[in-house]
Amino acid sequence: MTDTSEIAALRTQLENDLGGAARAWLDQATAEAAAHGQRPEREGPGPTPTWELRFAEAGRRCGPPHADAARILLLQAAHATPVTLARLYAQGTAAERRAILRALPHLVPGPDALPLVEDALRTNDTSLVAAAVGPYAAAHLPPHDWRHAVLKCLFTGVPLDAVADLPRRAHGDAELARMLGDYATERSAAGRPVPGDLHRAMELTVLESPSAPAGPLTGEEQES
Repeated sequence: MTDTSEIAALRTQLENDLGGAARAWLDQATAEAAAHGQRPEREGPGPTPTWELRFAEAGRRCGPPHADAARILLLQAAHATPVTLARLYAQGTAAERRAILRALPHLVPGPDALPLVEDALRTNDTSLVAAAVGPYAAAHLPPHDWRHAVLKCLFTGVPLDAVADLPRRAHGDAELARMLGDYATERSAAGRPVPGDLHRAMELTVLESPSAPAGPLTGEEQES
């Protein structure tokens, strides 16, 4: 759920980076979002809450380099639920969707928002794919889907550094090793280079020596 220290650091960084007009806009927008967050979730059609309009205009108000951070702060201030996140994602631009994906670890404690991650992983937008394989996916994406997410990164050229918690989830994963090996074989047979990241991921799948006792694995890690 929300890491208040991380959100506070994000806010501090934005306040240091933004000009006066943008800081004033952000203060007002987050105050509107916080006020809305105290109300019940709206159901059905109705007027768009002001804070959602602010969410859409964050890029213009704060500048593209700061838009993701501003949008994450707005979502957190509004205590956006999975229903709200799904609606904003469905109607949002790629930049808005990326911010929503990055905000998921701060807002959704369980797997309720996985459909958004799965949708992003079906695209070829590398910014969305990179955002989709962050901490929320590391915590909640099932093993089969997570392995395919790693392959998706290799297919699209997204560095595996974007895959949160890669060493833990890849450790001892024989099925991931098989998939990586098949992909490397296909690339080589087609005369195409094998991504360097693939070899690094392959090394992570190797189990430690049997003489070195390993800690208990989670249910996800035991599944193959």
